[in-house]
Amino acid sequence: MAERSTAAVDVADNSGDEPLTAQADEPTADGVAQNRERDTDNDEAQGSGGTESPGKASPPELHSGHKLARRYRLEECVTRLDGFSSWRAVDEKLRRAVGVHILPADHSRARSVLAAARSSALLGDPRFVQVLDAVEEDDLVYVVHEWLPDATELTALLAAGPLEAHDAYQMVSQIASAMAVAHREGLAHLRLTPSTILRSSSGQWRVRGLAVNAALRGITSDTPQRADTEAIGALLYASLTQRWPYENDAYGLSGLPKGVGLIAPDQVRAGVHRGLSELAMRALANDGATASRHESACTTPEELVKAIGEMPRIRPPEPVFTAPPDYQRTTYQQGSYGRQAPRPGLAQPLPTPPPPLQSRTGKALKWAVSALLIAALGLGSWQLADALMDQGNKADDTDQTQTTDGGDKSPAKPVSRPIAIEGARDFDPLGEDGTENPDDIDKVYDTTAGTYWQTSYYTSSDFGRLKSGVGVVLDLGKVQQVGEVTVTFVGDTSVELRAASGDTGTEPTSLDGYTKVAGGSGASVTLKPGKSLKSRYLLVWLTDLPKQVDDGKFRGRIVDVKVSS
Repeated sequence: MAERSTAAVDVADNSGDEPLTAQADEPTADGVAQNRERDTDNDEAQGSGGTESPGKASPPELHSGHKLARRYRLEECVTRLDGFSSWRAVDEKLRRAVGVHILPADHSRARSVLAAARSSALLGDPRFVQVLDAVEEDDLVYVVHEWLPDATELTALLAAGPLEAHDAYQMVSQIASAMAVAHREGLAHLRLTPSTILRSSSGQWRVRGLAVNAALRGITSDTPQRADTEAIGALLYASLTQRWPYENDAYGLSGLPKGVGLIAPDQVRAGVHRGLSELAMRALANDGATASRHESACTTPEELVKAIGEMPRIRPPEPVFTAPPDYQRTTYQQGSYGRQAPRPGLAQPLPTPPPPLQSRTGKALKWAVSALLIAALGLGSWQLADALMDQGNKADDTDQTQTTDGGDKSPAKPVSRPIAIEGARDFDPLGEDGTENPDDIDKVYDTTAGTYWQTSYYTSSDFGRLKSGVGVVLDLGKVQQVGEVTVTFVGDTSVELRAASGDTGTEPTSLDGYTKVAGGSGASVTLKPGKSLKSRYLLVWLTDLPKQVDDGKFRGRIVDVKVSS
């Protein structure tokens, strides 16, 4: 007799879930295995803190078109691993896409998979991809879950770059809250990876595979809360830096440089939100040995939720509005006020004259208006003549504004002038001592030809993937209007112009204190801010270095910097 679960079998209008795509030692959608993770601390075959023995039974011979329970039609195999397989299927009864995990009933993990699926189904939290059915039937055990076609994996989102601070905050907040609820009910995930985190089209973050993914692979842990908390910290770290917080590459992300150890996200990538960086370290350093400098480590999702609640709320970025098009001048023809001049060859409709005033009151009003118009025209003509005579007397004034095209006034364009640089210093906020190469820094603004200031050397143009850039801070002596900055390099170099706020009384010491106002690349680059800029401190920020022929290393060399208004 078939054994069926009490999980919601006939739940209407469930949209489905993304497939269990290739993760460590898992196949992609076409079934080809890809070994994308080699982190021994989270090895899928061995688990964390103990495992069950691998299944002895062979996976059943299933194929596309096979139907389970005369209801679930298998469409495409997306995972085949260690005795079980995962499929995209169609629930023909409710006419919806679903996902199905299948393994033999005599598989060593069949009982634990059924128990995990039924426990997950009873939780019913919408932040988790829901288990819809858990069945033992015809020598098979299969678990049916939602399929979300409009959701995107965190893996795919990070392939395009790090998340914005607000998105990363929403992700860690929602995932930590969901896992705190699950642990209160005695459930753990034990396999939180970028591939198990989904963002729906509405912006909601959801977790798939609660308890079931670990049961399918025989993963267990003596400290499940600590394991899940550290995994959430790794997800936040990757979202902020687009790097995996261990030495080995995983999930399409590069690991940290070997021998460096665990370093804070804001030391890996410039511009990372300081509070989120510290939060990631508190979750990752959960043994207390390398916890945050000011806060204790988080060892449970509940503690992580509390730490998030104590942070200042991160607001979403301001929406970008498109500027309206410039006003187009309309040409009018004499005698046709309010109407556009007729085009040649086109018939123009004649205006309908207003009905005449028939009453005596209307005639009197008409004559009164006419008299007022005549008086106004006379006064206006006298004022116009007086203005023309006054203008003729001042024709030799070079500062007089020229009037053309019916009275439009065009102000004279201000003349650009050079701005003296009072001082400069090297700037490397991601380095150990905050400096890059203090020697010869004055050569960036001297008048001697052939001299230059240079950075330290690196093994690649992107600073060996250790930092986002280095630069030089220019001190203009006081807040001034900056029109453009011209930088001359040895070799083609990518550069950004950043500026401190005009209200800043002291020189900023972190990259966050400077705002990007222009960028470019080449051997000689003229950087023009997109809008009016007033500042005292300017940062010439090098983001990509040329390879120097003499030593074969990558380093930037600034020959000259000129600032003008």
